[in-house]
Amino acid sequence: MRSLNRLKWLHAFEATARHGSFTGAAQELGVTPAAVGQLVRSLEEWVGHPLLRRTRTGKARLTLVDEAQDALQDITQGLDKLETGLNKLRGRRARSVVVVTASQVLMMNWLMERLNRFSEMHETIDLRLNVTEKLMDVSHGEADIGIRCGQGDWPGVNKTWLMDEEAVLVCSPRLVPPEKMACGEWLATQKLIHDDTPHPGADFPSWDDILSAVNAPEARESGLHINSTSAVILSALSGRGVAVVRYALVKQLIETGQLVQLHPDHRWPLKWSYYLVTPQHNVMRDEVKVFHDWLLQDVVSGYS
Repeated sequence: MRSLNRLKWLHAFEATARHGSFTGAAQELGVTPAAVGQLVRSLEEWVGHPLLRRTRTGKARLTLVDEAQDALQDITQGLDKLETGLNKLRGRRARSVVVVTASQVLMMNWLMERLNRFSEMHETIDLRLNVTEKLMDVSHGEADIGIRCGQGDWPGVNKTWLMDEEAVLVCSPRLVPPEKMACGEWLATQKLIHDDTPHPGADFPSWDDILSAVNAPEARESGLHINSTSAVILSALSGRGVAVVRYALVKQLIETGQLVQLHPDHRWPLKWSYYLVTPQHNVMRDEVKVFHDWLLQDVVSGYS
């Protein structure tokens, strides 16, 4: 009898071996480091001996024992074979379907309009959406192509640069008089919305950085802290305060007048960019390449 638990153990072990840490594996698999560690420990208990050497220092804090090193290639090939079998189950009918993945905030505020345009131009290709923050859906073949924003240092995927990103200041037009849109003193009196969503490595500006750049005095309000970029944008739309957001996510809202950009002469370039990502070990199917190339051209043509 086959055990699905063992498959989960192997999945966690293989990812940990590649990253050299539970944290790296957890980011790929979309779970916590503690969960990955427990799965690996369960596998170690089952085989009857440790599979990893734990160290407290160094880039790779977990290294394989010799027996595990010998077995890793077979395990990796086995997982790849499983993925190949799953893709075969999709069969010929799936060859006209492209599974596209992106985060919820990017899907809502940037991608959906483009997907509609693509569908109008390519009626024989069906798009299936997978809305998630995780990268593992691409690296493990659960999606054909993804749009991700970050430093581009993700394992297990091929990536194509799409566009750079920057932070801008926005608020509801109901909140700001036209003559105050570039006024630092006015800005300092407003409720400041803080996006507490992690932006590792992005060099995302703090409110102190922004107030200093626009020559504004220290803010009087304690501000509103939100751990969701989508909710930050909604709060700005509803007039709850002034927000610092990624430009691509609010460009359409600015153009339609639902948000106004404050201090438009000041922008804060981020160390994050947008990338198209595809599975590293899969050959891009014709219909996936059509979507890949179309989206690149769409952005280059000025729709970004």
